Amino acid sequence: MSASAVRAAHEIRVVIGRLRRRFKETYDNEQLTPSQTSVLSRLSKEGPASASALAAAERVRPQSMAATLSVLDERGLIRRRPDPDDGRRQLVSLSETGGGFMADKRRAGEEWLARSLETGYTEAERQTILEALALLDRLTRA
Repeated sequence: MSASAVRAAHEIRVVIGRLRRRFKETYDNEQLTPSQTSVLSRLSKEGPASASALAAAERVRPQSMAATLSVLDERGLIRRRPDPDDGRRQLVSLSETGGGFMADKRRAGEEWLARSLETGYTEAERQTILEALALLDRLTRA
């Protein structure tokens, strides 16, 4: 492997990690734990799921997922309904409040990033960032 490929891989990982942390700082998490926020994010992206499917996806024990869902349910961020394919199970999805929370979270992050790009970079630098992002997007398609 070339030295530039190894360095680029390292730098991409570091920058993405820093960006993720900055995004998390931009919104009020309403005192949610990272695991609770992760479940809300998964439900927002992937749609309804059973508690056991969520536990598997999050790599936690079913008992831990039950505790996480209980807190989210108490806060009105999720709703549960019978699974139409298996009446013994329930499907968990975002409630209207939970969907609003996730939309607000995304909006806050994008507003912070847009402001930072507007005030900290020239138009030419923003165009360079867009070109680099197009190249990085190819990584997701490889």
